[in-house]
Amino acid sequence: MDQLLNWFYTVFIENFDFWMLFGLAAQAMFMMRFVVQWMASERVGRSIVPIAFWFFSIAGGVMLFVYGVIKKEPIIILGQGLGLVIYFRNLWLIFKEKRRDPTI
Repeated sequence: MDQLLNWFYTVFIENFDFWMLFGLAAQAMFMMRFVVQWMASERVGRSIVPIAFWFFSIAGGVMLFVYGVIKKEPIIILGQGLGLVIYFRNLWLIFKEKRRDPTI
């Protein structure tokens, strides 16, 4: 049990710095996309993906990508890098569709 407590202390207390705080804020931003999607779906009674989902995805993805670069975490860099391409593409498709049909 002491080893586990020491591990948590090292990871969350000794290593605490600006970048950990930034990473936590990035993760919170990224998580908000699920909260927004859930609330919007509950409001209409079916699963939907509001446009705010994609904006939170981009904000959280950019922040997590920066965090990955600063911390030299290749898994985060690759995962968020690909995710950002997908998020921007989805926004592009949404805005393209809205230009064709402004009632959407």
